[in-house]
Amino acid sequence: MTGRVLITGLGALTCLGAGAPALWHGMLGGGGRPRPVPDPHAHMRTTLMYLFPGDLPAEPAAVAHVPLASGPRYAVAAAREAVADAGLSEPVLRDMPVLLGVEMGNAGLHEARRVAGPDAAATAGPRRWTPLTVTAAAVGAALGSRAPNTSVGNACAASAYALTLAADLIRAGEADVVLAGGAEGVTRVGMGAFNRLGAADPVRCRPFDRQRRGTVFGDGAAMLVLESAGHAARRGARAYAEVAGAAWSCDAHHPTAPDATATQVIRAIRAALAAAGLAPGDLGAVVPHGTGTPLNDVVESRALREVFGDHCAALPLLNLKGMIGHTAGVAGAVGCVAAALMLRSRMVPAAPRRDEPDPDCPVWLPSTPTPLDRPSVLVNSYAFGGNNASVVLTAPGEDR
Repeated sequence: MTGRVLITGLGALTCLGAGAPALWHGMLGGGGRPRPVPDPHAHMRTTLMYLFPGDLPAEPAAVAHVPLASGPRYAVAAAREAVADAGLSEPVLRDMPVLLGVEMGNAGLHEARRVAGPDAAATAGPRRWTPLTVTAAAVGAALGSRAPNTSVGNACAASAYALTLAADLIRAGEADVVLAGGAEGVTRVGMGAFNRLGAADPVRCRPFDRQRRGTVFGDGAAMLVLESAGHAARRGARAYAEVAGAAWSCDAHHPTAPDATATQVIRAIRAALAAAGLAPGDLGAVVPHGTGTPLNDVVESRALREVFGDHCAALPLLNLKGMIGHTAGVAGAVGCVAAALMLRSRMVPAAPRRDEPDPDCPVWLPSTPTPLDRPSVLVNSYAFGGNNASVVLTAPGEDR
């Protein structure tokens, strides 16, 4: 991969609060806890979710004629934080493409309109059709971007794909600065689907725990400003990390289940390391996909053991979904925000308590904060359809 791409701005909105600092301090504090979604129409076995604790941002209430539900509004709030953190000027924002990974988009608005029963007539909002994929457009409009605003829909790996596409735009010389990330709000469809699949944990999100029974979703947004090293140097910008390598693969195995052999997961990890110019022993930590679903955690553990061999026993994993839940299309982006913060502090936060370690998942989840001995972090993001993405972040300026 030629041409260095830096991360110069971060934004996040999760169950741990608003802002990337809130995410970092919340991770150091052990993460959040799920609570029932306050939706009287969520008629399903479990309605637990890791919910943003603040008020829904009041603006933007709409983009063009389309009213905005929580997901797009969260996206705008996180995007504004990221570009302010990067110190971008208005002329730069005008030329900045926006690439977002979004799974459910504006679905919350549609669900509010389609409530069955006597409350249906009281549902707020116009009765006209509106698109789901408005999040990138809402962010672009809010920031004044006149460059392409694009949504990527590769299910729960969407924002990892968006970030690697953003890095490719910079390396190809198509842009100097790109905003990449993802955003999701509360939707009954997402929770209901995982309930019907038997993949919703009724207790909490427990990745790599022998007692795990599925995942638990979280809402929010995560944004990263990606910038060419030359552009960042010309304006004297600081950098959190470098996007050193990335790779995709596809299982082509099953609509929802991963391939138990982990062949394509292994392929993506190895290709991302190779693109970054790193050997397996050079890696300092992993932000795993780690959803808490029984098969996914075993498959990812198998892949990590295959790629890293004996080094896996000394390779700390950040149990991020155990702290903020599975943020669906946001997962890859928030994993990269967490990785950038780890590289800045040279620390891996401790994992939440596990009820019982799973012998089929022989990975290391540190019980205390652990130094990041090697300045490189692998972020894995997987999705239905066998979509796999791996991203390697390194400390800025590291020789490889």
